[in-house]
Amino acid sequence: MSTSQKIGVIGGGSWATAIVKMLCNNAEHTNWWIRNPLTIDHIKKHKHNPNYLTSVEFDTNKLQLSGNLKDIVKNSDILIMAIPSAFLKEAISSLTAADFKNKQIFSAIKGIVPEHNLIVGEFFKEEYKIPIENIGVITGPCHAEEVAMEKLSYLTIASQNYNNANFMASKLACRYIKTSVSDDIYGTEYSAVLKNVFAIASGICHSLGYGDNFQAVLISNGIQEIKRFVDAVHPIDRDIKSSAYLGDLLVTAYSQFSRNRTFGGMIGKGYSVKFAQLEMNMIAEGYYGTKCIYEINKQYNLDMPITNAVYNILYEKKSPFIEIQLLADKLS
Repeated sequence: MSTSQKIGVIGGGSWATAIVKMLCNNAEHTNWWIRNPLTIDHIKKHKHNPNYLTSVEFDTNKLQLSGNLKDIVKNSDILIMAIPSAFLKEAISSLTAADFKNKQIFSAIKGIVPEHNLIVGEFFKEEYKIPIENIGVITGPCHAEEVAMEKLSYLTIASQNYNNANFMASKLACRYIKTSVSDDIYGTEYSAVLKNVFAIASGICHSLGYGDNFQAVLISNGIQEIKRFVDAVHPIDRDIKSSAYLGDLLVTAYSQFSRNRTFGGMIGKGYSVKFAQLEMNMIAEGYYGTKCIYEINKQYNLDMPITNAVYNILYEKKSPFIEIQLLADKLS
């Protein structure tokens, strides 16, 4: 693969900002699409995102910032998608399959496109006819806030094209980021969705007064639930204990930076879904992911007690107190 491949980042949130920070360590030039022109002007003038990870300072000479999505896509060979999954379809609605011809797409979105019940890779494959070998996934365990503080973090880059995965891994690796590659684009992406669901469960349980002992049982059952699901959806040989699966689940379920755990904590305290979303002013991908996984599982009829409990609380408006009591009897 040519080292002159141009990378474009689509999105202006915390994870997009963290990814651009990583790329600036290795790439001479990064294209960056942000919808809000005021944000673009602020970054150009003050060298930091005014809304997310404000401590991160950019060398703006390395950035081509634009609110014109077609231009960013046209001028990039590789596109990293970092828009919340609930808004992805609308955000790129002006684009066609022709715009994405010969492009590589890496999903850094840890969610499912709700209108289609598709993980992001499948969405681009089906809606924009992108060959599977040109699709990749960027997953953790990695929180944007710790990237901003340059705390040692790990990323897994998945693609069925080893050269593509290795190239992206080399562009993201730096002093505080270690990278590894995988060919499991389906398992890593579905696992990234499911760990958000279980982080919501963890937050609910914490607010209800359940302690560390119970949380350990909850999350150990969570990784088993992930294994059952990803093995059914895409049965290949994978080590579910590796950091892309178990590690990502642990950091999302336990970290102070986890927005899904925070969202679950608010639900456990009695907040409505709408009020919790407004209060956070950030997207908890697990809210949308819960419904999508629940509906996808109707095809497989797998034992998914944690997913079902979170679904009942969020979408059926069942009592968190009663649902977690019922869940507790199903865990071991």
